[in-house]
Amino acid sequence: MLTISGLVKKYGAGDPVLKNLDLEVEGEQILSVIGSSGAGKSTLLRCINRLVEPTSGTITLNGTDYTRLGKRDLRVARRRIGMVFQSFNLVDRLTVMENIQCGRLGYISTWAALTRRYPKEDIRRAFDLMERVGIAHYADKRADELSGGERQRVGVIRALMQDPEILLADEPTASLDPKTSEQIMMLLRDLASELKLPVIINIHNVNEAKEFSDRIVGMRYGRIIFDDLPTALTEDAMHEIYAGIPLADRQAEGAAA
Repeated sequence: MLTISGLVKKYGAGDPVLKNLDLEVEGEQILSVIGSSGAGKSTLLRCINRLVEPTSGTITLNGTDYTRLGKRDLRVARRRIGMVFQSFNLVDRLTVMENIQCGRLGYISTWAALTRRYPKEDIRRAFDLMERVGIAHYADKRADELSGGERQRVGVIRALMQDPEILLADEPTASLDPKTSEQIMMLLRDLASELKLPVIINIHNVNEAKEFSDRIVGMRYGRIIFDDLPTALTEDAMHEIYAGIPLADRQAEGAAA
């Protein structure tokens, strides 16, 4: 279970980006976080694995308070949190297999990583996952030769290679065309079910959030103002989350993100 209590993130002397935020996530659910730009969605995800340092509050994953960990312990603990990025974060000159094995860097020796002598069981696991998402035939292909959807699949597998206890996805479909976006969302949903894995997705596309999520959290100005089933996300709830922004403007904002 992920438990966030009283989370605050403040930059300088301005208003906090996150304001005393509380959230619990458990089970194999897909939780989508929606809200206007600047609502604090990305900051929330990045605080969970401390890519951004919280100002105060606690973030506890299965009994470990990540806000209290020192640098050494944090490096080890981060293996339990997989992260999928909007910009893929692949090393273009490396092959698909080499990029995927980056998910195991927290488990193997520096020498093995530098010489690319990956354990046989890690290679087998990578091939199994690549088969699962239909890209095993790209194992020896450079990352910069792949399409956006293929690159994001590599990013998902790399995160799963960590054997995470939770998966975070920060705008995983924002750089993709509509058809590929749906495929990635469907993949995340299916993997969450198959691996019994909770997944938190920061997403602009509300229709995709409603179609593929088990639960939706709406944020506005650093606070959670909606937390319910997708079927409860009415136009009135949308109006509150997006502060009265017309639907057409919200759709345009999502397309431009």
